[in-house]
Amino acid sequence: MKILHSADWHLDSPLLGYSDGQAAYLRSELLKIPDMIASMCKAEGCDLLLLSGDLFDGATSQESLHAVRTALKDLGIPVFISPGNHDYCRPDSVYLTQVWPENVHIFTRPSMEAVDIPSLDATVFGAGYTAMDCESLLKDFSAESTARWKIGVLHADPLQASSPYSPVTAQQVRDSGLDYLALGHIHKGASFRAGSSLCAWPGCPMGRGFDETGVKGALLVTLEEDVSIRFLPMDTPKFFDETVDVGENPLEAVAALLPPVATEDFYRITLTGYSAPVDADSIQAAMHHVQNLQLRDRTQPEVDLWSAVGEDTLEGVYFKLLYDGLDTESEVLQRHLKLAARISRQILDGQEVTLP
Repeated sequence: MKILHSADWHLDSPLLGYSDGQAAYLRSELLKIPDMIASMCKAEGCDLLLLSGDLFDGATSQESLHAVRTALKDLGIPVFISPGNHDYCRPDSVYLTQVWPENVHIFTRPSMEAVDIPSLDATVFGAGYTAMDCESLLKDFSAESTARWKIGVLHADPLQASSPYSPVTAQQVRDSGLDYLALGHIHKGASFRAGSSLCAWPGCPMGRGFDETGVKGALLVTLEEDVSIRFLPMDTPKFFDETVDVGENPLEAVAALLPPVATEDFYRITLTGYSAPVDADSIQAAMHHVQNLQLRDRTQPEVDLWSAVGEDTLEGVYFKLLYDGLDTESEVLQRHLKLAARISRQILDGQEVTLP
């Protein structure tokens, strides 16, 4: 049996802090996620789709609702949704007020319930939030079923035992008797085993800011003799947050971190080190093929690297050794000595150092 596991789509996210054009672009890309997930299910020949909450982000637009319902209906396989803290089942929730396709089951109560799928010899257990906060949904739970496969789907926090968002502990997972527990809520994917249970969360399928960097995607879960997972990357906009020592050529330093071809991915690059005033506008213009580039100048004014030479201190002795070493015909050695002096000065001045 194959399962696709996804979570945290956050459709209709407010996308604050972006230009109108950037927000419109990100909003349109978020709307593609339901179809992308459905296409992945079909391509992988999946038997089930598990959606571990926060598909929506607060108020839900008709456009987003239509995109989700259409994609799930066309999929034609059982789909299980566990509402989370952003799309919890309040009285006016789309999970309660709208008609959903027959193949979609939504867990609308904050207590575990079971749905048998005889054709797959499986039982799916799940629960949903009815408020933004939620006590542990897995506490004292044990999967009671005669089916071969026992599968759980929850929006829960496996990283903080004191979390207000249904905290899950390794002991609870171990005692659950579940073969696979599909979680949502944490936007960076990971997994762990506890006893015979595998617990995993895919992270969000698309970042919405520089706190959600890198490649995002979904999990393909395979249940054979054992349970295994494989990360499936998705072609959604990506965010990259980098720091670079500008050295003697800020443009070169920035260019080395960026793709050579046009991209709409988002890059935030923090410029550090000692430098003459950086012309960020000219760098931005030269990197025009990176449409969403943000530069942050954290450089410090150039200093005399050898100002300590001659001082009767450990620092003075150290820099004099480096300075005396410059009396060589080797340009490579000269560069290395200057680099050593620059890094040493940064450390002494309390700057963060990124080694080349």
